[in-house]
Amino acid sequence: MKISTKYHGEIEVTPEALLTFEHGIPGFLEEKQFTLLPLPDNNEFQILQSLETPELGFVVASPFVFFQDYDFTLDTATVDQLGSPSEKEVEVLSILTIKEPLHESTANLQGPIIINLANNKAKQVILNNSDYQTKHTIFAQPEHAGQKG
Repeated sequence: MKISTKYHGEIEVTPEALLTFEHGIPGFLEEKQFTLLPLPDNNEFQILQSLETPELGFVVASPFVFFQDYDFTLDTATVDQLGSPSEKEVEVLSILTIKEPLHESTANLQGPIIINLANNKAKQVILNNSDYQTKHTIFAQPEHAGQKG
């Protein structure tokens, strides 16, 4: 099927590439179908693109690229909603806020996106009982930041 996208223009998407968020994404509850699109010349970042709304595309990345000790436990209800995937069938992504300058960009670690790779069911989970926030800086700050030259 052909879809219009925010960053890639009009592209062809196969049915196998569709992700289903049965309850939408918080703030976008009516958006139930997405696909992941690669960014050219970038292996870390992808676009989580809505199939319904061309303007709705989130920049996402694996949080483990930036935060190796990122860890949380999913509740039983979430695991059931996703079809009870094994650990090897799960992909975790974080929605990024890309800023200018780039080193100020942040990741939402409080609301990871969990994808069951076996059935393409997905859900954004809100971690209420954790120290994770919606804005964690993903790049090391430059040494001269905050200093006057």
